[in-house]
Amino acid sequence: MLATAQQRRRIFVLTWLSYGAYYLCRRPFAVSKSTLATQFHLDTAALAVIDTSYLVAYAAGQFASGLVADRVGARRLLGIGMLSVAGASVAFGFGTTAATFAIAFSLHGFVQATGWPGVVKAMTAMYEPGKRGAVMGWWATCYQAGGLVATALATWLLVHHGWRTAFFVPAAFTAAVGVLVFLLLWQPPLSEPAQRRAASIALARDPLVWCLGASYFCIKLIRYCIVSWLPFFYARQLGYSEGEAGYRSMYFDLGGIGGAIISGYLFDGTGRRRGTLIVALALALAVAFVAYPSVAALGPTAAAAGMVLIGFLLFGPDALVSSVAAQDLGGTAAAGTAAGVINGVGSIGAILQGTLVLWVEHRWGWDGIFPTFAVLSVFAALAVVPYAISVARMPRR
Repeated sequence: MLATAQQRRRIFVLTWLSYGAYYLCRRPFAVSKSTLATQFHLDTAALAVIDTSYLVAYAAGQFASGLVADRVGARRLLGIGMLSVAGASVAFGFGTTAATFAIAFSLHGFVQATGWPGVVKAMTAMYEPGKRGAVMGWWATCYQAGGLVATALATWLLVHHGWRTAFFVPAAFTAAVGVLVFLLLWQPPLSEPAQRRAASIALARDPLVWCLGASYFCIKLIRYCIVSWLPFFYARQLGYSEGEAGYRSMYFDLGGIGGAIISGYLFDGTGRRRGTLIVALALALAVAFVAYPSVAALGPTAAAAGMVLIGFLLFGPDALVSSVAAQDLGGTAAAGTAAGVINGVGSIGAILQGTLVLWVEHRWGWDGIFPTFAVLSVFAALAVVPYAISVARMPRR
């Protein structure tokens, strides 16, 4: 059952706001790392443990939330999930030790996982397959715009009101949006239990889902390395102030907005070649990573432009693999499960971001991280090839 025009507008606005609000509570830790390290005498390893505790819980939560989304619907999952995220963010803001931070952030990660399967489930009812790319491209700007606003807000609160406020204020907004979603989000009737089970079993046996998950493993590993460590890198390695480091890291998300929108239109327009589009974008991302150290050496403006390009090329495949392709494979009965599986496998990659950064930094220094990202981008492209071949062989409509 597809939504009416009025229902589509409501779904789009509410889910866009909701996932952006999820991000408001994600970014304060990345922005506050340098401050927390100084105030509570935390070394890089301790910060990585806190990050990893969140990511392990987030990955586990993705698989669980995908099944729950198809069972109870997006409205209840998102509403309850957002209130839980707000509570976990407040708990982190009251923390005083590495242990309390890790416990609060692991809880935060598990309830954050309600977001993606819930919104993908809700958006599946908007349009039929073949017409979702452009819509999802525009919609996917929620997590770039949400990241931009979250980073700017957390940085401003950190500088002017202290790091605890950077967790409390976003929590209040997220809770408010969660109430709106719970009261106002429209959702179609849920599929019958037998239909859901059959669709979920077929999905688990579909190798294309796992190929896309493998690709997203690489993509999300790269994205979380950049998101989690770029402000810290700017502050500690390049000598920027905490405020300047936070603001400069926003160029990555800024490029991602354009990448998601344009890639969505291209996805719809390329028809049976849409899988090849994802492969091409991932390979272009690899080239951009190889070139970035030389580009960044030309000065701050070139470094900013290079990071915008990287964001553009990364968020295109990111949005397409995790949303539109998941919707097409899962259908209305199992879209939440498909999104949960793909994002869950991707989140396992994100768990490794702290370990990867520490290993590369120890072995080759920070300059070695960009060639490493290039290799991961090539693997992401190769993992999509079976999906691209399958789509290319589909009969014309």
